[in-house]
Amino acid sequence: MLKKTLAALAIGSALLSAGSAMAADYVIDKEGQHAFVDFKISHLGYSYITGTFKDLDGKFSFDAAKPEDAKIEMNVRTASVFSNHAERDKHVNSADFLDSGKFPDAKFVSTSVKPTGKNADGKQTADVTGDLTFHGVTKPIVVKATFLGEGKDPWGGYRAGFEGTTSISRKEFVPKGMDVGPQSDVVQLYITFEGVKAK
Repeated sequence: MLKKTLAALAIGSALLSAGSAMAADYVIDKEGQHAFVDFKISHLGYSYITGTFKDLDGKFSFDAAKPEDAKIEMNVRTASVFSNHAERDKHVNSADFLDSGKFPDAKFVSTSVKPTGKNADGKQTADVTGDLTFHGVTKPIVVKATFLGEGKDPWGGYRAGFEGTTSISRKEFVPKGMDVGPQSDVVQLYITFEGVKAK
């Protein structure tokens, strides 16, 4: 009986250890710049302006076997906006748009993850709901996310990577900003990043 009890405890302990080892915390790879928050917005309905934010960081926890338990937090420094035109970037940083001096940070914090199956490439997909705080306003958004993969890297670390898309209404976050017409209200966002497993 004692042997059976000890064996059961050993098996239970091993299973618990294996389960806890599966979940992992990651730091978004800012140093290697394997993280991007890109945007696309219509310019007067005639073309599109695209750009990115060059300064960001974040962290997440993830277990591929339990994606619904994943959590993510990402921070973006708004003054790092880059659209390949210095004068435009200066204007975008002004009170007409980002008002980066007053609102230097934008932040996304997930509140739930709902797995949605797999895409055509067999990658896991999910709807990641979270609170976006931008320009002093906090609103829930949904990011259509894809788990791109995980594994060892050449430098002895372990990585996991994702991509996602969402759209936000500029006037909902910046109601008193410069009016450039309804065709330029929707901002499309593309996010992709790698996280390095915390040691």
